[in-house]
Amino acid sequence: MSYLLALIPAIGWGIMPLITGKIGGSAVNQMFGIGAGATLVGLVAFIIGHPTVSTAGFWFSVLCGALWTIGQIGQFISFKRMGVSNTIPLSTVLQLIGNSLIGVIIFGEWRGARALTVGFIALAIVVVGALMTSVSDESSDQKVTAKNFLFLLVTTIGYWVYSAFPKMPMVANDSSLGIFLPEMLGILLGSIIYAVCSGNIDSFKQKEQYQNILGGISWGIAALAYIFAGRALGINTAFVFTQMNVIIATIGGIFILHETKTKREMSFTVLGIIFIVAGSILTNFA
Repeated sequence: MSYLLALIPAIGWGIMPLITGKIGGSAVNQMFGIGAGATLVGLVAFIIGHPTVSTAGFWFSVLCGALWTIGQIGQFISFKRMGVSNTIPLSTVLQLIGNSLIGVIIFGEWRGARALTVGFIALAIVVVGALMTSVSDESSDQKVTAKNFLFLLVTTIGYWVYSAFPKMPMVANDSSLGIFLPEMLGILLGSIIYAVCSGNIDSFKQKEQYQNILGGISWGIAALAYIFAGRALGINTAFVFTQMNVIIATIGGIFILHETKTKREMSFTVLGIIFIVAGSILTNFA
């Protein structure tokens, strides 16, 4: 049962970009939809669970949720520049590499020569997989260029901060469920700030702004399920299961969003996904 629970984040995070891709709209519309939908899930969880959270933990969680929007905005913009099937594998790899390095450097994970060796071999496999998925032919409409890759890399910093914050001392004594709602409120706040600062206040009059809430509900359910999966199986095992989202999003981008790939690109994409999943699983043994 615990393993079935762990599949929910993979499914929810995998179909989110497919939902927002089908609905369409701007990155502002999609980001607000994620924030609003995730907040609705957070409110339901708070009402049912009645968790407690310290004042410092609450505001720190709001801040980290707002910073997470940087990563998601970067992803949404990259969807339009490179396509979902190109963006998701690269984003997954950048998150995995960044989170692993933060764990090693700041939190002292992967202790010992064996753990470090296995861990870095796993990351190397993941990098090879990412390079395979990013192979583009000249005929492709949405290509992975150095500029697009650099943009995705820089905005992924928001994801790194979000992933590291549960281990920070400021929330050490707060429950995962307790900080969930303030995280979601931070994401909503970040999406509103993005809309205002980018000069897109009129987006609140657009129907896509609210239709994309469906994608936010999918993301929020996945995030909530991840909390319980992490408790049941451990964070490392649960995280490995979440990496299955790359399969759903990448294949879905091709067959549901009709993103075109040549036979050569498709072959490299499939091999790349296999490498990414294998490398993600291997990090669990570091």
